[in-house]
Amino acid sequence: METVYTAEVTATGGRRGHIVSSDGVLDMKLSLPEGLGGEKGKTNPEQLFAAGYAACFQSALLLVAGKQHIRINPESTVKAHVDLLKADDGKYGLGVKLEVHLQGIEKEKAEQLVNEAHEVCPYSIGTRGNINVELEVV
Repeated sequence: METVYTAEVTATGGRRGHIVSSDGVLDMKLSLPEGLGGEKGKTNPEQLFAAGYAACFQSALLLVAGKQHIRINPESTVKAHVDLLKADDGKYGLGVKLEVHLQGIEKEKAEQLVNEAHEVCPYSIGTRGNINVELEVV
């Protein structure tokens, strides 16, 4: 594969630390999720992953819909739920649910578009076989 873009972000201090992108656009403190003892008003790796996945998946939907000459309503959304999971053996993992609202598109067609987007979205491809990803069309 040909590299078309490389994002560079440096993390210092882990989950209670700081991240900064090479271009300075991202420059923020991190915390554990508030429910796990983290500080309110700070983001965490799961939120950042959810943001990236939701945006990338929405772009994949626009791509597959466009190829079929289908216009997606600008009010349509993708909400990514990213779960931090803990197994009985103490190891951690992630689970993802993508909740897709495609306004004005019949459910059967919306499900088809979502499944096609799941085949081309770089996040979906990268997580396939490693993270359970549930797709829900609402």
